Amino acid sequence: QVQLVESGGGLVQAGGSLRLSCAASGRTSSNNFMGWFRQAPGKEREFVVAISWSGGRTPYVDSVKGRFTISRDNAKNTVYLQMNSLKPEDTAVYYCAAGRSYGVYSSDYDSWGQGTQVTVSS
Repeated sequence: QVQLVESGGGLVQAGGSLRLSCAASGRTSSNNFMGWFRQAPGKEREFVVAISWSGGRTPYVDSVKGRFTISRDNAKNTVYLQMNSLKPEDTAVYYCAAGRSYGVYSSDYDSWGQGTQVTVSS
């Protein structure tokens, strides 16, 4: 089992930036893929991007292309999501998840963090 703890969310004005972190502990070797999802009020959970510990990643969801960047620090077992040029429509709870393969569905991932709230004001 992998334990995930997100941090870095908060309130920011439109056009601002935030960096989310997801620290993994436990059996990280069994889950080589880390994904970021988000869920806005009244909407389904949405895949954002995923990365492997070896460096490969999926494409970003269209709505964040050119603004968000995923990265990882293997030594710290931590994955980051740098979010720039934030828009009000980016407001959501952001979750990181660990899985054994690349996937864009929640069911592709075995472990989830508690989520961190990102609120972008206009």
